[in-house]
Amino acid sequence: MDVSSDAAADDKSAGFSKVPLITLAFWIVKILATTVGETGGDALSMTLNLGYLVSTLVFLGFFCVTLIAQVASKRFHPVLYWAVVVATTTLGTTTSDYLDRTVGLGYIKSSIMLFGAVIAMLVVWRYTTGRIAVDHITSRNDEIFYWFTILISNTLGTALGDFVASDTGLGFERGALVFAALIAVVAAAHFLTRIPGTILFWAAYVLTRPLGATLGDTLTKPHAEGGLAFGRITSSLVIAAAMVILVALTSRRDRLQAA
Repeated sequence: MDVSSDAAADDKSAGFSKVPLITLAFWIVKILATTVGETGGDALSMTLNLGYLVSTLVFLGFFCVTLIAQVASKRFHPVLYWAVVVATTTLGTTTSDYLDRTVGLGYIKSSIMLFGAVIAMLVVWRYTTGRIAVDHITSRNDEIFYWFTILISNTLGTALGDFVASDTGLGFERGALVFAALIAVVAAAHFLTRIPGTILFWAAYVLTRPLGATLGDTLTKPHAEGGLAFGRITSSLVIAAAMVILVALTSRRDRLQAA
């Protein structure tokens, strides 16, 4: 879902955008980031036995540090940008698990609550700035709204993924197929309908999170629970390495095209 056809020209007239071009590579890296968010969040809360609350506080600190660095930067830096995305996915994972399991809201209640929070954030963003930017972020207000909407949407996506995989009985593999199919529907709507790109962007952004969650659980859950029983820490490191390589390759390609 490429909604950035005029972004390069806009950069020259309205300052440098601090978000990447929304291309196929963007969505692949996003899915990797959401998958490592699931495996990384579970590694801290479950494998290292820190629990959901302590893990949430740890990842909250990580999110604050990366967000401050991202907002303080003057232009787009791929490493900073994707570090904040990973921070939102890991924090979203443990926050959702804390709300669903420790607080006892359950997947349905927390999903409804978080969906309402995403809509409310978008409404306030639109009312405050006059638009909802997704492919061209130059102002601090837009950037703050952008990142907190992403944080809430990734938390929502975690709850949705757990609901589909667990409460419906589909399991992790079939749950991943469900969300992959829904993303394909959104992609088709981009090419075949006149639905605004902003709506489709946020729909896809929310859906890539439960896809990553179910893929991460497929990799790491025990065989008895329908997973492949790969280690959470090892899986996180491998996925993070793949993400770094892809970001490096796409950044190099973009620099060559701009030269």
